[in-house]
Amino acid sequence: MALTTLLALALPAHARDATLPMPRHAVIGVEDQHLDPAYWIAKLAQPQHALLDTAGVAAQNRQMVQADRHVHDLDAVPASLTRDQVRDWLVPLSAPPTRTLYDLQGGEVSKAQLASFATNAAVDAVVAQAPARYGLVVHRADLRTFPTRERVFSSRGDTDIDRFQESALFPGTPVVIAHTSADGDWYFVVSPLYAAWIEKRFVAEGARDVVLGYGRGTPSLVVTGATARTVYNPEEPGLSELQLDMGVRVPVLNDWPADAPVNGQHPYTSYVVQLPVRRADGVLALLPALLPRTADVSTDYLPLTHANLLRQGFKFLGERYGWGHSYNTRDCSGFVSEVYRSMGVTLPRNTSAQAVSPALERVGFDASDSHEKRLAVLRTLQVGDLVYIPGHVMMVIGHDKGTTYTIHDTTGITYRGADGKPVRARLNSVAVTPLEPLMFNSEQSTVDRITAIQRIRPQGAP
Repeated sequence: MALTTLLALALPAHARDATLPMPRHAVIGVEDQHLDPAYWIAKLAQPQHALLDTAGVAAQNRQMVQADRHVHDLDAVPASLTRDQVRDWLVPLSAPPTRTLYDLQGGEVSKAQLASFATNAAVDAVVAQAPARYGLVVHRADLRTFPTRERVFSSRGDTDIDRFQESALFPGTPVVIAHTSADGDWYFVVSPLYAAWIEKRFVAEGARDVVLGYGRGTPSLVVTGATARTVYNPEEPGLSELQLDMGVRVPVLNDWPADAPVNGQHPYTSYVVQLPVRRADGVLALLPALLPRTADVSTDYLPLTHANLLRQGFKFLGERYGWGHSYNTRDCSGFVSEVYRSMGVTLPRNTSAQAVSPALERVGFDASDSHEKRLAVLRTLQVGDLVYIPGHVMMVIGHDKGTTYTIHDTTGITYRGADGKPVRARLNSVAVTPLEPLMFNSEQSTVDRITAIQRIRPQGAP
């Protein structure tokens, strides 16, 4: 049954425990068993059933590229970029901020300094027409609003959320290099999921076919752990202990001679993979590196099953929250994106885009929808369904004693204590929480602020 038909169903009233457990850690409703993916997998009738097969995932991704404007098809980028096209990417990020922002020391960032960031973006220097240039990201790197490392914040003392932090890109990500900053240290790049500024030192420029073909061939390995790292080596620093995040796919050099060293190390205890390196002149080289056989990797994307969604999500449990992928971690939308990416599924980068994507099976809510109507839909949710409220996303992991449970990367939760007053638990991590007891603010429940639920299916699938 399609999820979009569920709102029309008249479901019976659902009784759930009015008193959820309150452990010493003060996260309402969460006990030790809730932090184990095996607990939730055991509740499933068909945990290993493929929700989409390989062809279905490919069809889903094609639909995402075709229907969702937030996803960029780099194969369709023209050979020459016009000024209008580049400015369409640049201008939304490059206007000087008008609100008050603060630096790490709590001082107000001056208007002159804010203007200097926009000046370095050099929007007026975009040429009328230029050949499209291509590159591969060689190291996990931040994507920034402006070409600057300066961190800025909305209020004094709150230095977790850098307002110039947009996202991050990972080794092997293909990009179109659309523009260069005035100081020459930054590229404005268009990646498959985001367009923003990246430090030039993290991008190696190469031929279009080489860049776009990297990672598509076989054999390959997909990182299925939260992260994996290449082995240390003193000979090629760019490939030494290089971090690869969940869902990153890299080519394997199966024809590498079995007894030939890689950067001074015998390869028989490792996989020989091919990774991009930026040479001194900025040019791309693809070189061998060793990934230990103990790494959490797979020879292909994992099957899209409820069991895998749970196992993959829980691999991030307890990781620090990182706005825009700062702190070398990830945020709420990055978390769900990387869980699904390990199964080959493409999602838009931000919650605002994910929640409205026309390529997914969506149920939307508005302010007129009653609390009871929303609860009726929650009772039908399946593992892996994505629940959106303004600025946040949670992934459903199951139901327990009538309550919906989710895993999400969150700054914290609010709920009403025994005295009816709001209680705030500052989490700053990937966490498991119940959904129904949560408060969006001191007056509204989280349930009443749900804007959408997305299920990963091609349109019209059962």
